[in-house]
Amino acid sequence: MTRKTLSNLVSMVALAGLVVSPTVASAQAAQAAPPPPTANTLDLPENITIVGPQTPNLRTATAVVNGAVITGTDIDQRVALVTAASENEIAGEELQRLRMQVLRNLIDETLQIQEAQAQEIAIAPEEINQTYARLAQQNFGQNVGAMDTYLTGIGSSPGSLKRQIEGELAWQRLLRRNVAPFVNVSEEEVNELLERLEASRGTEEHRLGEIFLSATPDSQAAVQQNATRIVEQIREGGSFVGYARQFSEASTAAVGGDLGWVRLAQLPAELATVAREMQPGQLVGPVPIPGGFSILYLIDKRQVLTADPRDALLSLKQISIGFEAGTTEAVATARASEFAQAMQSIRGCGDAENAAGAIGATVVTNDQIRARSLPDALQNAVLQLQVGQTTPPFGSVEDGIRVLMLCGRDDAQAESGPDFDQLMGQIEDERVNKRAQRYLRDLRNDAYIVYN
Repeated sequence: MTRKTLSNLVSMVALAGLVVSPTVASAQAAQAAPPPPTANTLDLPENITIVGPQTPNLRTATAVVNGAVITGTDIDQRVALVTAASENEIAGEELQRLRMQVLRNLIDETLQIQEAQAQEIAIAPEEINQTYARLAQQNFGQNVGAMDTYLTGIGSSPGSLKRQIEGELAWQRLLRRNVAPFVNVSEEEVNELLERLEASRGTEEHRLGEIFLSATPDSQAAVQQNATRIVEQIREGGSFVGYARQFSEASTAAVGGDLGWVRLAQLPAELATVAREMQPGQLVGPVPIPGGFSILYLIDKRQVLTADPRDALLSLKQISIGFEAGTTEAVATARASEFAQAMQSIRGCGDAENAAGAIGATVVTNDQIRARSLPDALQNAVLQLQVGQTTPPFGSVEDGIRVLMLCGRDDAQAESGPDFDQLMGQIEDERVNKRAQRYLRDLRNDAYIVYN
């Protein structure tokens, strides 16, 4: 199983479609940091003396939540999903922080399941198994046994993932019953948003991933240090989705930190300034914002309600030559020069096979390829071609020299954007997410939690 596949398991909720995603139109509200607390609102003395043991970090990471036990094994098995997705070993303080975050997640999950049971909402084992089987199909081609074996092999377990599925299903069912029916969106709000969206046609929007870590003035240095370590782990091969799910304190954590498509004006000024300079695939952070720090990952960017040239469907001919083992650089250079001159003399796609045969080149045709599926370095070059033209030669002695010839292009249609019902649903989802955060906060406040 690849680490990419493992990231799919870590972000199980997004794959299974079990949670409400934050609205694109209101992404700023979905990820906005809480306001920083005012100084000394608890009327604490300036100088305090700790009474009792001063080693809270030495506690074992287990808890009893309203009588339900979370064991060290539970934590180990969830941590295994995250650590196995990382290219590098997570150890020491980083691992301890991960374990504490996983413990907090397990506490929330337990509270959600308990609240569902109190509301007489039962998640049938058959439903859990169906979701588990769907994940096995996505990752192992319907082989549930293979996924069982893999999870056990990395130190996790099928039971741990099924428990996570149960928690997400229970929470979703609770929100549908207790929150969603009381969320109202007026027609005026939707129509106003549609007008603003149309007015922004052609402007640039970004699809961003975010990991938000809250910080107070006292904890700012420690939180920034922790955020820096997360950035380092991701750059060394860790899963952004996995870290967002386990560490981010924004409501988008459940969907791997994905903010969806947003315009820079929707973001806090600090994030907009950074995102404006980012390129797809780039990771930046930690970025100081009111209330904490954000780590940003630019997934993609596009023009609002405008067809993306990269979605064009292309008909291409690849013309290439190879070199025998032991070919000297001088011989290869001369052969490549001959090949480049021959390519310049081709008279359109109908002449490609004849011209290639004359110099011993081969031709491969692909009539159904998306421009965005090409390597980044080739996308722009191919999209600048007219039918019958070729890219500059590229390659090496080891891989051979080749060109791409454009023989047809069907441009994508401009997006019409969300309709009235879709936009209303997005706004409703965003408001449900906000109330869900308050709901969970209230459950935490009322819980009896004992740490061992």
